[in-house]
Amino acid sequence: MDQGTITSGVGSVVGTGIDLVEGPRFRRVLEQWRDQFTRRVFLESERRYCESRPHPWIHYAVRFAVKEAVAKAFGLGISPELSWQDIEVVADPVTRAPAVRLSPKGQTLAARRGITRVLVSLAHTHDYAVAQAILVGGGKNSKPVRTT
Repeated sequence: MDQGTITSGVGSVVGTGIDLVEGPRFRRVLEQWRDQFTRRVFLESERRYCESRPHPWIHYAVRFAVKEAVAKAFGLGISPELSWQDIEVVADPVTRAPAVRLSPKGQTLAARRGITRVLVSLAHTHDYAVAQAILVGGGKNSKPVRTT
């Protein structure tokens, strides 16, 4: 094993990230800044999904955690290189499992780093939302991403 890269199968793990969000705290943020905050952080499809749920705030919280975890896996955090709007939480079209779709800017960043897949896992309770992201590289052009 070297500096954050683990070889396994056909790809290598080149970055990992995790984030934990306190549900009640996130709920208070939404109560105070809902429109302004959700429009800055979430895409229309994400807002539509969350607002369709009985407790929208926990669904927003877990999507926020996914975006943070992905940004951490890239070693950037949310930044001009990878913003909130560059990471969209979606359902895999085949399995319906949580997945992410990167914007063209995010796809360019991933390609530059040799990242071929972004794997995510998420979970939530009434009080907490957690997400993990794993960046997988596809071969000799992959460059390790600093893990956080």
